[in-house]
Amino acid sequence: MNVLWIFAHPEGRSLNGALRDRGAATLRRDGHRVRHSDLYAMGWNPLVGPADFGHDPASRLIVGAASERAHAAGALAPDIRAEQDKITWADALVVQFPLWWYGMPAILKGWFDRVFVQGFAFGVTDDEGRTLRYGDGGLAGRRALVVTTAGARSTGLGPRGVHGAAEDLLFPLLHGTLFYTGMDVLPPLVVTGADRATPADHAAAAAALDARLHALPTADPIPYRTERGGDYTDDLTLRPHLAPGRSAPFIHRRPTPEPAPAPGAIRR
Repeated sequence: MNVLWIFAHPEGRSLNGALRDRGAATLRRDGHRVRHSDLYAMGWNPLVGPADFGHDPASRLIVGAASERAHAAGALAPDIRAEQDKITWADALVVQFPLWWYGMPAILKGWFDRVFVQGFAFGVTDDEGRTLRYGDGGLAGRRALVVTTAGARSTGLGPRGVHGAAEDLLFPLLHGTLFYTGMDVLPPLVVTGADRATPADHAAAAAALDARLHALPTADPIPYRTERGGDYTDDLTLRPHLAPGRSAPFIHRRPTPEPAPAPGAIRR
């Protein structure tokens, strides 16, 4: 596989840096090819602006339309095109960052804002003009693994933890960005207690990462419901007989086994 490793941590000598180096070496030993986007080391500009699209700053900027036009014309800024070339090359993306304020660092959010433009990652249509998203999209056929560290203990990031379940905190990235653009999203690796980790904890984190990377080509993705799977109504609301009494984000995962439709339920 071709693997693009996107790394967003300001200190290469951190636990994150050690895991990144270990992970890249593991992938190469397994016969995979690895390329890197080390955003802090690159001095990545996270700000969307007219220069991204060759847009006249004297005119109103409508980001989606401008980005789609620039992408179609091959006129996106060179740094954006370079990252898109890496994604096009890749069969899988590893997205690594520390969990800051319940989300990713701003530099990584800015990478998604500038690189995942309309017409490339989203806003693509099929031959009948239907928008491809949530299981389809511009990046379909790729896999994605999120690796993140958190200072909180594992209990605090569990299903009843005060911080919320880790996978739920990552829902906007896992479901709303990676799955939305068509990728198969693997369960994230969340390394907890990073601020107080011992050498034994570091070794355990490295072993857990190795296991995830060994399984990268074949691991089952999170079973999110696809938009075209018949589970949603025309207004993109989950059908009432599915996950009754529950709310997002849980309802957007298919349970195993799926409950049978209620008598008389209409699926279309």
